Amino acid sequence: MSELGTILTAIVTPFDERLNVDEEAFVALMHHLAANGSDGFVVCGTTGEASTLTDDEQIGLVELAVRERPPGASIVAGAGSNDTRHAIELTERANAVGADAVLSVTPYYNRPNRRGIIAHFRAVAGASEVPVILYNIPQRTGTDMPNDLLAELAQIEHIDYVKQSNEANFDHVGGLRVYAGNDDLFAAALDIGEAGAISVTSHIVGPLMRRMVDEPDNRAQLNEELVDVYHTLFMTASPTCTKAALELLGHPVGGLRLPMVAAIEEEREAVRAMLERHHLLGHVTA
Repeated sequence: MSELGTILTAIVTPFDERLNVDEEAFVALMHHLAANGSDGFVVCGTTGEASTLTDDEQIGLVELAVRERPPGASIVAGAGSNDTRHAIELTERANAVGADAVLSVTPYYNRPNRRGIIAHFRAVAGASEVPVILYNIPQRTGTDMPNDLLAELAQIEHIDYVKQSNEANFDHVGGLRVYAGNDDLFAAALDIGEAGAISVTSHIVGPLMRRMVDEPDNRAQLNEELVDVYHTLFMTASPTCTKAALELLGHPVGGLRLPMVAAIEEEREAVRAMLERHHLLGHVTA
């Protein structure tokens, strides 16, 4: 098992009615998730709407998570940027407030070449005293880091993991431990002994995902049972449907900051139907 844990939930950022960060709701959700299968948390990642948080909000949430963490939980700070200076600053600040690792995305939009990617991550890793998890998500960044590049990056001190959000061959990444970045790849990662998943679905079905870890003989069947959860939560841009599901389950996570928008009625009903199929709603109503 990774020192950071197997199931790391990419936790949403709850907002109040004015779309300010709701710290009380964040801490309550973190403890609920820890009691339902999560080993740790990625704070202020994509699911946490980091792109619409200020730097102070982002680092403040990481500091809050470190201070209020459930016993034994790891805290990974989203600290990526397509500006190397900015990524270094976020990385240094995340280290300073006690994060156990940082998640650093491939530079997006400007899309540097291979030499630029290596120089970027070398600079980021040089600013960190804790492990760096590379975040390879080509559908968002426009750049896919091939396995031979990941193997080269693995030679840099502190670069120890990669979050793979693609269909890459997990067992040829040259010394990096792999976290599946897509929930439907979690079972495959576990089957070959990789680190686990940085998960969104674990907000909703954490106990079943924990069973996938603990019951390898039942893993394929459990994964098949969760396919509709994966599809429903990502039927539109994340974390729209995850926040809708959490609200239906009684967790006050609030709305989303523009340009993200709340689930429309059809999406909300699809989420409700998925929760009902999995007997998760109980007596909870919207």
